[in-house]
Amino acid sequence: MNTLIMLVLGVSFFLFLLIGVPISFAIGLSAFLALLVTMPADIAASILSQKILTSLDSFGLLAIPLFIVAGNIMNQGGIALRLITLAKLLMGRFPGALAHCNILANMMFGAVSGSAVSSAAAVGEIMLPLQRKEGYDDAFATAVNVASAPTGLIIPPSGALILFSLVSGGTSVAALFVAGYIPGFLMGFGLMLVAGWKAHREGYPTYPGTTLKELTAATVDALPSLFMIVVVIGGILKGLFTASEASAVAVLYALVLSLYYGEVKVKDVPGLFLGSTVTTAIVLFLVGGSVAMSWVFSAANIPELVVGTLGGISQNPAVVLLMINLLLLISGTFLDLTPALLIFTPLFLPIVSDFGISPVHFGIVMVMNLCIGICTPPVGSLLFVGSSVSKVEIPRIVKHLMPMYGVLVTVLILVSVFPEISLFLPRMMGLL
Repeated sequence: MNTLIMLVLGVSFFLFLLIGVPISFAIGLSAFLALLVTMPADIAASILSQKILTSLDSFGLLAIPLFIVAGNIMNQGGIALRLITLAKLLMGRFPGALAHCNILANMMFGAVSGSAVSSAAAVGEIMLPLQRKEGYDDAFATAVNVASAPTGLIIPPSGALILFSLVSGGTSVAALFVAGYIPGFLMGFGLMLVAGWKAHREGYPTYPGTTLKELTAATVDALPSLFMIVVVIGGILKGLFTASEASAVAVLYALVLSLYYGEVKVKDVPGLFLGSTVTTAIVLFLVGGSVAMSWVFSAANIPELVVGTLGGISQNPAVVLLMINLLLLISGTFLDLTPALLIFTPLFLPIVSDFGISPVHFGIVMVMNLCIGICTPPVGSLLFVGSSVSKVEIPRIVKHLMPMYGVLVTVLILVSVFPEISLFLPRMMGLL
């Protein structure tokens, strides 16, 4: 019976995706069909609706809409422009200065906003015209923007890590945030190596040395934006507020800063909140449907079946984690980050726990996996954002992304095989 439930769940889900059913509906409908194997339709509908509603009755979920609001405010509040100016001065002397600037700006803005899409859109709108003017290939410039935008989902504060904490049943947000620093920086540094190699080969220009006065002025101008990371992360680590309360602090800080810069007017605020409400409704509908599907997973003992299968292949935790990585990388090519995180966390977390793998380590590995997925065809959301900003066809972008995929996967394997890359800082700070 459990095998039949798993078959109905998996086949119906992928069939719904193939015919173009929105993923939130595909999740709910496939869970409903799986329940019909064991119970009448009215009872199945009642159970699923209860699971969806109770899953959303959580104080912790407040962090999601509030970080969405904060990201939208920052996107329009002039914060990206100041971070790009600082990045340009820091990276000007290196081959492919503007490509390095794009990567560094995405790392900083993504970390501040916690959104890869906001980062790719805001930084891309500013950087791509500059790179085009300097003779950069549009497809290469777009590929750099697309590949580096997800670094902000690893470098905290990160909405993806908060979501993993909630779905995993309370993994420490503070530990996840601190664990993301080294892997996130490694991803960014690896992309800089690829960009530098390409820039050196193509002869892209550098800039003259920066004067101390210019660097100081740019740093002072960008410091209030960067200080938001200190406020949010510092407040969580010091126990001054929870992740949900930190998201409210982020909204207030971003709003005050954007009003101070003059990029956002008081009359713009209702529109920003309305736009964020639409995005929040989509995300929370996904959360509810995914929790219902996860309950079906558990009821059908699917995690136990997967544990038995993987355990029959290997008892080595590193090998098991690499196999899960492969499954996630494949899944990430056709699932966006949020639904993939919601679907696979309840499925794989009990498995890795049985093999003694830290949930903090697994959370970082999982988010890194899915960050690569949102850059890859056919469903990679960042590919569509990057293409819409630059007006470059996706196949041309993917061609330049190939060596960058290699770097991102290499960093992922290193973090998977050597857990201390992610766990060193949380251990040092007493969070584990």
